[in-house]
Amino acid sequence: MQARFRVALPPHPRRWAGLATCGLVAFVAACQPQAVRPEAPAAEPFVLRILHINDHHSRVAPDTGQVLLLDGEPTQVSFGGFPQLVTAFEELSKDAGHVLKLHAGDAITGDLYFTLFAGEADADLMNQVCFDAFEVGNHEFDAGDIGLKRFLDFLSKRTWECDTPALGANVRPTIGDSPLTKFSARDYLLPRVVLERGGRRIGIVGIDVAGKTKMSSSPDAGTVFLDEAATAQAQVDLLRAEGVDIVVLLTHVGYLKDLELAKALSGVDVIVGGDSHSLLGKEFEAFGLSAAGPYPTAARNRDGDLVCVAQAWQYTWVIGVLDLRFDPAGRVTDCGGRPILLLGDDLRRDGEPLAGAARDQALARIDASPVLRRFAADPQAQRVLDVYREQIRRFASEKVATVPERLCLRRVPGSHDRSRDGAPGCAAATDGQGGWMQAFTAEALLSQAARYGGADIAVQNAGGVRNGLAQGDFTVGDAYLALPFKNTLVRLSMRGSELRAVLEDAIEYFLSDRSANTGGYPYAAGLRWNVDLTRSREHGRLTSIEFWNGAAWEPFDESRSYRVVANDYIAAGRDGYAGLARVHGERREDTFLDYAQALVDYGREAGVLRPPPPERRSTQQFRDLDGRDYGAR
Repeated sequence: MQARFRVALPPHPRRWAGLATCGLVAFVAACQPQAVRPEAPAAEPFVLRILHINDHHSRVAPDTGQVLLLDGEPTQVSFGGFPQLVTAFEELSKDAGHVLKLHAGDAITGDLYFTLFAGEADADLMNQVCFDAFEVGNHEFDAGDIGLKRFLDFLSKRTWECDTPALGANVRPTIGDSPLTKFSARDYLLPRVVLERGGRRIGIVGIDVAGKTKMSSSPDAGTVFLDEAATAQAQVDLLRAEGVDIVVLLTHVGYLKDLELAKALSGVDVIVGGDSHSLLGKEFEAFGLSAAGPYPTAARNRDGDLVCVAQAWQYTWVIGVLDLRFDPAGRVTDCGGRPILLLGDDLRRDGEPLAGAARDQALARIDASPVLRRFAADPQAQRVLDVYREQIRRFASEKVATVPERLCLRRVPGSHDRSRDGAPGCAAATDGQGGWMQAFTAEALLSQAARYGGADIAVQNAGGVRNGLAQGDFTVGDAYLALPFKNTLVRLSMRGSELRAVLEDAIEYFLSDRSANTGGYPYAAGLRWNVDLTRSREHGRLTSIEFWNGAAWEPFDESRSYRVVANDYIAAGRDGYAGLARVHGERREDTFLDYAQALVDYGREAGVLRPPPPERRSTQQFRDLDGRDYGAR
């Protein structure tokens, strides 16, 4: 079902002044061997504002049921939505002088708006902002190169001629084979763009996370992802050779990797990133949210010059307002600005609308904060959204169960991934055993697989669950928001030794890059264990593994055969689960049971959805890399 609503806008001017033509890293040495900052083109300092978002994951409508602490009271309120976001971009651009509008990737997958419209809704609403540049993220490849091409066609073939360039300097599709190419590797993805603001030339280089995209998404087999740092430096060198004196990296590699890039590279001034869903800004901690660092984060590049690093959390919840000042030579002299969390007016406490003096006091608290704002919805963006939302509403509004207590999302226990679910209390509650929602999903999949041929164990990757469940009604739409990918369940017959090896592989994959690979951390139903990250892979990080036989816990038998159900994504070896892909023939069966539909059916049967009790959760004890212990037993 495809909506065909179009809104005519006046044509926008072309968004970039020129493109460099020497883009292949293999020929960088012939173009320019090093970054050289040009002579100062102006006598006055230059001020630039960068407005940015990242990882909106098709969450184009306001997200209701989110929680903030206002005056110490947990308060439910909606976050974000493109209509409010469009207004924020417009108002924050006024009187700001020179402005860039950037999107740092993962625009698609993660919500029914993608499940039903395959990126068209995202493109229509992104074009209401009209970004100056968009860096592709790993999830842009979830439906292969053809899926990314379809989305970029939606983004570019519009009556308003927005001309948002899509970047990916380290992405190399195979010419003639990939749908992203016809005549060259740059038919759809550019390595960099050069924009002019106030007579200054600003180069923007796009970098995608390489290993994660290959391992955890579905790019075509021939599409190559080059090293992030080497590619970035090569592109910076080319820009410097062209006389560009301000260089921005637009990355989708994660906050910690952005900090590493800042220190490793020469000639870089600004890094605007995504991928890790990092909330920056210590001011948010007063409202019960966990921040990963300051906004912006100041670093030094290899030359010793100041670099400003920023990210804007996730979905359409936060807009980053990065205010920069440059000296005449183009060096950053000041990193300023703030992130702004976009809030609605639908304040509730304990499920009841806030009214009277309590509401006035809460709104006054919001209005007094520099990092909380309420913007009016842009009328045109609202009309675009409403066309899609009505179709979503008809599909998703059916109530199937109730949720008496929030099911918190969390990928990894311990000191990892603490800000994934920003609801107050979720970080502390999930420190020991990980995400309640991931554990609940594994239980739901095992229960439904038992109805369709039987299963002993369900295995679930942490990143396959994308949303927690708020207290209140559980609807069909909530299920598809939590499990937004078009997966089916696969049943595998595996020896215990094979399954143990797969779980150890998943832990190893997570540890290989803890900033990028948190999605590979394993959850299970019917199986529980202790995790000790201080041990080596050879000595086994999973200990005290036990199997639920239907009546009691018993020692896990590595010589026995177990029926294991998993989503077809990890069953194909993604996210570090390569051992599942090696189960072939009669030992492998696709149940064709839809991943999210299994959650809907489980909800209908249960009526009330609660987190599994602590003794049923797969991670019982968790020893972190620093030796600190968390957990239940």
